[in-house]
Amino acid sequence: MIDILGKLLGSPARVKIMRLFLLNQEKGFENKDIVRRSKVSVGSARRELAHLASLGFIKKKTFTKELPVTEGRKRAKAKKVSGWFLDTTFPYLTQMIELLIDAEFLHKEDLIARFKVAGKLKLLVISGIFLKDNESRVDLLVVGDKLKRPYIENVIKNIEAEIGKELSYALFETEDFIYRVNMYDKLVRDILDFPHERLVEAKELSTRLVQNS
Repeated sequence: MIDILGKLLGSPARVKIMRLFLLNQEKGFENKDIVRRSKVSVGSARRELAHLASLGFIKKKTFTKELPVTEGRKRAKAKKVSGWFLDTTFPYLTQMIELLIDAEFLHKEDLIARFKVAGKLKLLVISGIFLKDNESRVDLLVVGDKLKRPYIENVIKNIEAEIGKELSYALFETEDFIYRVNMYDKLVRDILDFPHERLVEAKELSTRLVQNS
């Protein structure tokens, strides 16, 4: 999907950056944040930002940025920085939202393929942003055996860069997940009792979930 949009709009980097602003309309970003969140090179980010600013899609202004708490600083600290914001007066904003946000972010087959090699996958559930549900607690649930967590976290970071928003997700080994299902764990119930779609579902888990529904 992002390759097709990239060809239509100029480049995959532009699509990633535009989605970042469209999904965070009130938030400002410094160049380094855009590079990190979108996973594009510094040079690409600089070129695309200049192009989008020339079109009136984004604008630059000063905002207050809260610095993270560190070992040497126990309290959060803020500073004034110069960064980029979406220009909500952009005349084609609605059309861009329809094209880049309302359309399916990623093909479901692509999502399955990305996680298939993450271990012995037993359950893959999407909700939240993938179903256009802003009230959902979790966007992605992955359940399996011998899950390769560093690999999964890297996959998720790549997806976040493509869709322009950080994901809320949960990873469980099968045994732990079944225990939580039996205990009517609140997080699990918040996922399964509300709108979601199961892209992968092993038979043994399907039976267990039906019994505890």
